[in-house]
Amino acid sequence: MSGSANPDRAHARRVNRDALKKLAIKDVAEQTGVAAGTIRMWEQRYGFPEPGRTASGYRVYSEEDVAAIRRIVAFRDRGLSVPAALDRVRSMEGTTDRPSIFAALVAADSPVNPQRLSKPTLVALSRAIEEEAIARAAGPVVIGAFQDEHNYRAVEHRYRRMARVSDAVGVFATFDDVHVGEEDEPVEIPVGAADALGHEWAVVVDAPGFAAALVAWETPDPQARIFEAIWTMDPTVVRRAAQVGATLATRRAPDWSERVLGLLADRPLAVEVPTPGLTAVTNRMLGFLDARG
Repeated sequence: MSGSANPDRAHARRVNRDALKKLAIKDVAEQTGVAAGTIRMWEQRYGFPEPGRTASGYRVYSEEDVAAIRRIVAFRDRGLSVPAALDRVRSMEGTTDRPSIFAALVAADSPVNPQRLSKPTLVALSRAIEEEAIARAAGPVVIGAFQDEHNYRAVEHRYRRMARVSDAVGVFATFDDVHVGEEDEPVEIPVGAADALGHEWAVVVDAPGFAAALVAWETPDPQARIFEAIWTMDPTVVRRAAQVGATLATRRAPDWSERVLGLLADRPLAVEVPTPGLTAVTNRMLGFLDARG
């Protein structure tokens, strides 16, 4: 698969984005706290945001534009210049061309090697990462994706334990509604059966001293529950997975999403960088175990 972008797909994405642009500039100003004049100045000076136009020539914007401007404001509050904040936001948008953590990692230039695993193996590896995070990760950001709500409820006790020692924990599943409780509780973020993320399984732990991620997509196999899975301790890949997960929470939990993206922007990558051989050998071991199981 070529690394260059498909121009037809890129055009289709632009058309889809333009179709979602329905907000007037005054609405964007009210929702972001950024004056309309400042937004127009950013457009002229930095080419951001890129408004659509009505038949009468009026600027119109999307909810994604609003979310991106809010992120710029958050980075500005941390002392970044507008160009630096815009670079940060654009780099994050580059990891989320698709509404899927798995797709974002595979599409990016990442040292990942997807392999087919059964659900029992996936659950065992998930638990290993969760228990290791509870044992040794200080102040992690944790992202989980569990498809159905009952999958999460079975391990909710572990995520509540993690939340007590974490900077943030967010979990995606078929919840009825968003649940944002106390800061030491997991945030529950609903996904639908039609969402790409609704077919994924993920456990992502990003801490200064420990990084691990398991991200998997369920294949349409009628005979067994088989997943295409990525397992890594590469801190750069783990950070990307955490950023994508936090970004995907924007529409249902925007305040939590902005807080987590700010945390990730300010923290260093995990100090302990495992050798590529560690992940490779572990992948091989998982393959052997899965074949025998």
